[in-house]
Parts: sequence; structure tokens; C-alpha cells
Amino acid sequence: MLILFLATLLILGLVAAFLLLPRLIDQRTERFQSDLVIRHYEEVENMYRTMRAWRHDYHNHIQAATSYLELQKYKELTVYLRQLDESLYEIDQVVKTGNLMADAILNSKLALMKEYQIRTEVSARVPSQICLTDTELCVLLGNLLDNAVEACRKVTAGENRFIKIYIDTLQDQFYISIMNGMEGKALRQGALFKSTKQGTGLHGFGLQRVDRIVDKYGGFLDRQSEEGVFATEILLPGK
Repeated sequence: MLILFLATLLILGLVAAFLLLPRLIDQRTERFQSDLVIRHYEEVENMYRTMRAWRHDYHNHIQAATSYLELQKYKELTVYLRQLDESLYEIDQVVKTGNLMADAILNSKLALMKEYQIRTEVSARVPSQICLTDTELCVLLGNLLDNAVEACRKVTAGENRFIKIYIDTLQDQFYISIMNGMEGKALRQGALFKSTKQGTGLHGFGLQRVDRIVDKYGGFLDRQSEEGVFATEILLPGK
């Protein structure tokens, strides 16, 4: 009887763990995504503060340049103007979509792409009303761009290291298109994609989160791969 009782307790414990595990994973994931949202928000806020500071100092820069000119210090003026140009160039790299969360994610990932010498083309505009929450938008863009960056980092030929991002409204729907270079071609395994390299998968936990968000709103998701290219398209209904 004691053995039966212990066995019953063990089975009940395993069942409880099985039932609670998905909830625990979701809670940990939500905490992670919440921290991610806060971090990206702070990053873009810092960028905006930098822009405001530069505008505030504009008149001081003009006065300094005028002083160099009046004193005929043309060499010093040239150096000063070049430094201003570099500073302004860095500020101009900030992508402004009209949505603070999208700005945070895109600018954070674009900084990574620049670091990894990945060529980028970006056209992004987020409508004022979308069905996604800030957290869901963070999950969606963050995971898609993380996978694109990771795939490009494995590309040996520099000219094939590229990411193209297009975000806009298409027929009253929220449209996201991300195309990136990759090594080889992704192979489809049922409804999922699997990398040509053994032991590596393009369709991991992050992309499953993407799928769940698209499914939640009855959206459309399409992934395609050709030699050296992987592309994802998403359509979500308007607010």
C-alpha cells in the first residue's frame, strides 16, 4: 500500500509539473520580454536626448564657426566643421517610424548590424493604430531581426551580408517584410524551416512566439527561402 501511495504521489507530482511548466515558461518569457521593452525604450530615449542636446547647442556651434572664420583660422574651422558633420551623421542614423517601441527595436538592431558590417536598407512607418501591444511589437520585431542578424553573421561573402526591412500599411493592414542574406538555403520540414547546417534551426523558440502572435490576431505569415536569401512577410489586421 505504501508503494502504491508513493507511486500515486509521484504520478500526481509529474502531472502537476507537466501542467505548470508551460505557465512557468510563459511567465519567464513575459518577464524577459518586459525587461527587453524597458531596455529598448531607454535606448531610444537616450537617442532622442542626444538629438535635443545637439539642437540646443546649434547656436553655440554657429558662433564658434564664425569666430574661427573671423580670426582666419581656416584649418581649425575645417576640423571643427568635419567633427560637426560626423556628429550629425550619427544622429541622422536614427530611424523614426512614428512608434516609439518600433524606433527602439530598429535602432538597437541597426547598431548591431553596423557593428557586424551588414548592409541595410530600411523603410519603416508604423501606423498610429495597430492591433499589437508594445510587448508584442517588441517580440515580433526583436525576434525577426535577431534571426536575420544571426543568419547574416554566418555569411562568409561580405557582399551577401544584407538585411532589408520594410514596414508600412498595406491595404489597411500592418505589413512587415524582412529579407536577409544567409549561407546556403533553408530547408522546409513540414510547416517549419530548418537550416542546411546540421544541428541549427531557423525556427526556434523566438519564431514560435512570432507565430503565436500572428495566429492570435488572425494574421498572415509567409516565410520563403532561396539560395543565399531568407524572407519573412507578415500581415496583421488594423486596430
